[in-house]
Amino acid sequence: MHIVRFLYDWMLSWAGTPYGSPALFVFAFAESSFFPIPPDVLLIALCMGAPSHFFVFSLICSLGSLFGGMFGYLIGYKFYDLFGKRVFRFIARLCHSSPDRLYNGAKGYYDKYGVWAVGIAGFTPIPYKVFTITAGLFRMNFLKFCIASALSRSARFFIVGGAVGLLFKHYGRGIELFIDKYFNILTLVFIILLVGGFLVVRWILPKRRGGNFQA
Repeated sequence: MHIVRFLYDWMLSWAGTPYGSPALFVFAFAESSFFPIPPDVLLIALCMGAPSHFFVFSLICSLGSLFGGMFGYLIGYKFYDLFGKRVFRFIARLCHSSPDRLYNGAKGYYDKYGVWAVGIAGFTPIPYKVFTITAGLFRMNFLKFCIASALSRSARFFIVGGAVGLLFKHYGRGIELFIDKYFNILTLVFIILLVGGFLVVRWILPKRRGGNFQA
């Protein structure tokens, strides 16, 4: 929790710099393959600062996440033996799970739902990175992977950015004062949801017999 809070605060600090938009792209890219904090944190902060630009920020976040997802796919497809295994172990620790469970569970979901597994992970708090790397590892059709990623990530980030933009458009200073007043509580709620997103992986990816994580 302390590490997550530190990374959360560090990411949020970029909103007050001239490099907020490039940082949003970088964080969205990194979160799709290894970084633990969702880019929604910085997206919300930037939309709060300039609500009329929510479309641009949402687009930047969506593109960064899509390209990051492609990179995660590449890790699983081409570089899994070189360094992908270590990345996957790191993700497993974040999820308080084991590489075997993530590996076999993700394979079970791909076998059952195909590309929809990517779409669900891309839209929900479920760690998207688990499914980008395993999509490459299991040789999912790349075009279908990109379409599912683009649709789900864009839907998520445009909803988040649009909601913040509309709130500030209709409530203006009032919503800003509310966020400032309850910022610590809202931050705590977000972190709980974040950690819960990792923990829920243990529930959605049940143990499954079959192949195993290649240590």
